[in-house]
Amino acid sequence: MNTSAPIAFRTAVSADIPAIVALVESAYRGESGLRGWTTESHLLDGRRTNNEDVGAVIKRPHSCLLLAERDGQLIASCHVERQGKFGYFGMFAVDPAQQGGGLGKAVLAEAERLARERWQCRAMRMTVIEQRNELIAWYERRGYLRTAEYEPFPYGDERFGIPRRPDLRFEVLVKTFAKQSA
Repeated sequence: MNTSAPIAFRTAVSADIPAIVALVESAYRGESGLRGWTTESHLLDGRRTNNEDVGAVIKRPHSCLLLAERDGQLIASCHVERQGKFGYFGMFAVDPAQQGGGLGKAVLAEAERLARERWQCRAMRMTVIEQRNELIAWYERRGYLRTAEYEPFPYGDERFGIPRRPDLRFEVLVKTFAKQSA
């Protein structure tokens, strides 16, 4: 793949579901996830998502599955949703072979732009498994702040994976957007 080719962003449609599921699974779980630094394989077994969950995200009002493509090939995706005055950022996946070259930064910036411009959100909110220190540090370098607010991990709901340890929980991170001058 030509890594110097421009990145094209677009909103997912139902026909994209299988490719999105494959990308998310490759970034978070199993052997392929071990190639990238975003894997959760040391914390969770099982699947990260499925066709039904991705389809529901695509259809939900005020929700967008943002896709990043290079030369027509899916290389990254994320979920952005309006939740009141906040944008919510989640299900972020970058092809493990493409990680470390700035693609993730570009996708995050586009998601933030979308939340600000499409929904006039004041801030972006996300949840990250608190044991993912390297990932939290990456978000902090992009302006996200730890809130000391936590949400429980959904133990027993295999749609989120099968925990490999008993102490998982999500930490809430928030980035407030700078006010735009008129």
